[in-house]
Amino acid sequence: MSDEYQHVSKSKLKLKNDSDTKKKHKKKDKKKEKDKVIRAVLEDPGKSEERKQPAQTSTSEGRTLTKAEESFKKMQEKMQNKRIVEKAQMTHKQRVELFNMHLDSLTEHFDIPKVSWTK
Repeated sequence: MSDEYQHVSKSKLKLKNDSDTKKKHKKKDKKKEKDKVIRAVLEDPGKSEERKQPAQTSTSEGRTLTKAEESFKKMQEKMQNKRIVEKAQMTHKQRVELFNMHLDSLTEHFDIPKVSWTK
């Protein structure tokens, strides 16, 4: 009886598009990635720019960037790093409180007026 089933494949049935439709993705831990970026920016901001600089001097077309383009990209990176550090310093709760304080300081001119005539 067992000789009859020796040639049978015991793995799952593979369909043509099976590999494309069902890919398992690992969830990325955003907190760990954020911590890595912050550490890299705070520890050696000059070194991170030096590592990225050779890749940015030439585009995919093979042309070199002008001084203005290079300085523009450098400033963009600097501003992005600054934003990352600022966002990492505040928790979500603190940002919500700051936003609520901002809303409280606004005038009531933009509030929705009461429509009911009876009350």
